[in-house]
Formats: sequence, C-alpha cells, structure tokens
Amino acid sequence: QVQLVESGGGLVQAGGSLRLSCAASGSTFRNYAMGWFRQAPGKEREFVAMIGWTGGSTRYANSVKGRFTISRDNAKKMVYLQMNSLKPEDTAVYYCAADKRPLRDTIVVVTTRDFGSWGQGTQVTVSS
Repeated sequence: QVQLVESGGGLVQAGGSLRLSCAASGSTFRNYAMGWFRQAPGKEREFVAMIGWTGGSTRYANSVKGRFTISRDNAKKMVYLQMNSLKPEDTAVYYCAADKRPLRDTIVVVTTRDFGSWGQGTQVTVSS
C-alpha cells in the first residue's frame, strides 16, 4: 500500500501558476502509475492527469491539456503537477492517487476505480 500526502495548493489569480506535490511512502511506489484528480463543490471527482510507472507515458484531461504537466521522481518518491494559465474553473480539491495495478504505463479509460490509494487532498482556488 502506498501512502500519499499532497501539498502546494493555495489561492492564485486567474492566469497564474501553482505546482502541486505528492509525497509517497512505501517501497513499491516506483511500480505504480500515478494520477491527479480533482473535485469541485457539488461535483464528482474527475480525472486530471496520469503518468505511467516508468514516467514515459502521460495522459491529460482535455480541459487541462497544454496547461498542466505531470511528472514524477521515483528516487524521491514524488509526483508533481505543474499548473499554468489557471482558470477559475480549475478551483477544486486536488487529489493524488496510485494505480491499483502495478507496472501499467497507461490506462485506456481512466476512472477513480483504477486507483486504490489516495491522499487527503489540497485546495486550489483560482480567483477571477
């Protein structure tokens, strides 16, 4: 089981940037694809980005493509989400999650059910 702790959220003006970090514990971290999800008030949790276990494959939701970048550092057991050109509609609690199955570089249709370990979330608020 991988334990995850997110950080880096905050309040930012539209057009600004934030970098979220996710610290993982557990010796098997490097074997799992990692994802970022978000949940706005009154809405379901939605997929934002994922990165394969090798770091060689990434996927993004259409709503963030070209603005957000996911990366990982297996030596440091860290996952990052660089968020640029932020919009008010990006306001949400952002969650880091680890794939349920090891050694996957991608997931064809990404859902929350594919991920078994979750962090507590970090709030991102974008003001207009």
